[in-house]
Amino acid sequence: MEFSRIFMFCCSVLLLCSSLAYGQAASPPAPAAMTPTPTPAPAPAPAYVNLTYLLSVAGPFHTFLDYLESTKVIETFQNQANNTEQGITIFVPKDNAFKALKKPSLSNISDDQLKSLFLFHALPKFYALADFNDLSAKGPVSTLAGGQYTLNFTDNSGTVHLDSGWSKTKITSAVHSTDPVAIYQVDKVLLPEAIFGTDIPPTPAPAPAPDLSPAADTPAAKSKESGSSPKSSPSNSSSHRIMNLGIGSQLVLAVLGGVVLLF
Repeated sequence: MEFSRIFMFCCSVLLLCSSLAYGQAASPPAPAAMTPTPTPAPAPAPAYVNLTYLLSVAGPFHTFLDYLESTKVIETFQNQANNTEQGITIFVPKDNAFKALKKPSLSNISDDQLKSLFLFHALPKFYALADFNDLSAKGPVSTLAGGQYTLNFTDNSGTVHLDSGWSKTKITSAVHSTDPVAIYQVDKVLLPEAIFGTDIPPTPAPAPAPDLSPAADTPAAKSKESGSSPKSSPSNSSSHRIMNLGIGSQLVLAVLGGVVLLF
């Protein structure tokens, strides 16, 4: 009886062990641990471009900068330069360009027109000097003033010319040309047709050269004097002839008087 119990216990243990071993062999392997992918670092933000500083240290562009600040156009330029992907291109006249501006005068236009005039000096995109060759073939290019405020460009052997209708000027130097801001110096104030109309006054003809007469002691003056002296000789000879005739007639009268007395 004890033998049968022992036999049954051993069979139970063997059965239990075999079932555990089968369960371990049939269970799927544990999944491998996943390594987290590192998040790429964000690209560094472009450095803030301070247009007021750039215009104050270059030039002199003090008159242009004063107008930008008084009309608050500088805020529009700063926003376009630092908060858009397109960037900005600005055409800046030097101080003497405003001094040379006689007609039309900026004092005769309204505040809104004055603001549009200075917005007219910027394009809503960054353009390097090499890009103006393509712009010359595209016709009128819109400015930050929008609407009818457009500029025409011509690239003549590397020299960029601008035509605003009233003003024809050219880029004389690059003040700053790093994306997203380009600042180019021009030699005239850009005057739009949208403000001043199409009745553009003709360019005045150059003044004639003064007729400078030669000094008295110059060879030309001496030659003039020597050339004029023969002309005065006929009058002198005629006076001598008159004097000689007068003396001759007096002698004849004297001789005749003496003959009469003798007889």
